[in-house]
Amino acid sequence: MLHFKQLHNIAFFLFFSIAAAYAMEKDSLIRVQDSIAELFRIDEVMVVARQEKDVMPPQLLKGEQMKALSTTSVADAVRYFSGVQIKDYGGVGGMKTVDVRSMGSHHLGVFYDGIEIGNAQNGTVDLGKFSMDNLEEIALYNGQKSEIFQPAKDFGSAGTLYLKTRRPKFERVENGGEAYIKPYNIEIRMKAGAFGLANPSLLYEQRITENIHLSLNAEYTFATGRYHYHYEKRLADGSIAWDTTAVRQNGDVQAFRAEAGFFGYSQTGKWHLKGYYYQSGRGIPGAIVNNVWKNAQRQWDRNAFVQGNYTTEITDKLSLQANIKYSNDYLRYLNPDTTLMYVDNQFLQQELYASIAGRYRIFPFWDVALAADYQLNWLDGNMQQFVHPLRHTLLVSAATAVSYRWLKLQASVLETFVSDTLRACATAFFDKRAETYNAITPAIFFNAKPILSEEWYVRAFYKMIYRMPTFSDLYYTDIGSSNLQPEKTRQCDVGTEYSRLFSPRNSKIGSLKGIRLGAKADVYFNQVENKIVAIPKGNSQYRWMMMNLGYVEILGAEIATDISLLFPHEHTLTLHGSYTWQQALDRTDPQDNDPYGGTYGGQIAYIPRHSFSITATYQWKERLYLAYALCYVGERYTSSANIPANHVQPWYTSDISLSYTWLLPSSRKGEKIRLQAGIEANNILNQQYEVIPNYPMPGFNGKGILKLSL
Repeated sequence: MLHFKQLHNIAFFLFFSIAAAYAMEKDSLIRVQDSIAELFRIDEVMVVARQEKDVMPPQLLKGEQMKALSTTSVADAVRYFSGVQIKDYGGVGGMKTVDVRSMGSHHLGVFYDGIEIGNAQNGTVDLGKFSMDNLEEIALYNGQKSEIFQPAKDFGSAGTLYLKTRRPKFERVENGGEAYIKPYNIEIRMKAGAFGLANPSLLYEQRITENIHLSLNAEYTFATGRYHYHYEKRLADGSIAWDTTAVRQNGDVQAFRAEAGFFGYSQTGKWHLKGYYYQSGRGIPGAIVNNVWKNAQRQWDRNAFVQGNYTTEITDKLSLQANIKYSNDYLRYLNPDTTLMYVDNQFLQQELYASIAGRYRIFPFWDVALAADYQLNWLDGNMQQFVHPLRHTLLVSAATAVSYRWLKLQASVLETFVSDTLRACATAFFDKRAETYNAITPAIFFNAKPILSEEWYVRAFYKMIYRMPTFSDLYYTDIGSSNLQPEKTRQCDVGTEYSRLFSPRNSKIGSLKGIRLGAKADVYFNQVENKIVAIPKGNSQYRWMMMNLGYVEILGAEIATDISLLFPHEHTLTLHGSYTWQQALDRTDPQDNDPYGGTYGGQIAYIPRHSFSITATYQWKERLYLAYALCYVGERYTSSANIPANHVQPWYTSDISLSYTWLLPSSRKGEKIRLQAGIEANNILNQQYEVIPNYPMPGFNGKGILKLSL
């Protein structure tokens, strides 16, 4: 185990190594600078090369493919990825979290423009808060991102979800015999539809200088959250206790989001500075239990952060990256129902984060990287006897990557040091030191191309990771337990991928211009030890305590296929299918094997054995998009006790979307105004289903979209 002093020495080693490498490469830098003028004298360059393959390829949604699907939030989009389970608590304002390969939502790191969205309070990120309007790419990695030049935090999760927002791009416009770069972009969008939804948004991008761009984006969401649903309750003997149609109540939401970003480019690097603000007030629909159809709980959120990134290539061998972030998150939860338990909790959590990473290219095929991150979190609350925790986190990573012809290897090791301080009040800085944690977690990734002339890859990885208990796990009044140990996960994966492009030159495919086929398959085995669970404390259902109880073994397989048919005149048809099989078994206590309620050997809560999705997209140029999506989730249980009382029925949804873009003349010669109109129909078969028991989901619903681009 490394101690704080050793971590301190590693950080200094990183600094001096980079400084020494800079001194060694100073002459090379001068030569590069001297040749820049010659480089930019070239009028036009065409580069033809194979796309570099990631060691562990992500699941991707990007560009118009992402917008063609009938999705409102990030959670709606990622449900089409294999190995993903969504917990959706219903309606527009219901909380939505993601579980990847049955390890729990706490083990998924969510990154927004390269910097993690933290939540030291409860460890989960509500993906329902993130709109699709300002995103250009969503990438899901199992294990970690296939890149060693990144902050140490990027090595610290069992899975990572990267949300990449749109960077300004300005078209080159031909005006008669002259040409110029368009100085600005404007997009005005309006969505309206079911649940009383009204969702206007505005995007403005400005080319301040050749190398500095500005982006402003604002969005407002209003919805009543009311929808009809059919609900029935069956008794243990199969008879119906009640069967009714009702209207979902207390699901209203009002939310405002605003973002501002500056993007800069230089000859050797790039930087960006972003500010983000989100504020919402919403009802919490609650569970339909004990014939109660309406709840009064409310929640208010205010999330704000400022973050920046700077990446530069000091020489052709040495690169540096720096990140910094401050976030301020306020939450208020109100339960005014005194017949249950009156609750009015308010929390304010703040975070300071800084990171520096360096990469050095030893040989053209061999890179090494070091990174050091520091994070400070503190949480204040209005509850009695609240301990106002403050957490110092230091992460240091070392990684190496080898890429030589048919072979790619990556290896990394992450040292995590965590120290908590408890305060008597919000203004105190130090009162009592709690438990400290120190862990080392290695990872290794492998990718080989057995036949150089074929796009066939074989890959594998092994990774360990620790998930620290959250502030709520440890210190929440009447719930937390300061003796909790971190959850420990081990991941093993073996997979393969194949793709091929058939063209008229090598295949008789009639009028088609080409066919692109792709398929990939993975088999994985995960272990989760010291699973943190909540159990009732005493006889009260409102008082719980956290304990390390669980050990889970997860065996799974994923298969995904893609077919793209390229027709003349820019018509394209794309088909995608994915299937996941998972056996996630509770292996905690071999003695707890009672067939009438024992949990040993049972499938863990909310994990289906079978799930799949199918999407089909038709595109003509960049004008017409037609998409169909089917998502199916098999039967599940609400507990590791796989008995009929805990059984949850399978569910599926079918969605269709259609959009068309008109190109209208502009007052500025050479420019075009784009007007896009679209409709979305969701759950077209009006399936009555629940993702979480007693939280009924909407039946058939739809919305219309208008977008004007100037």
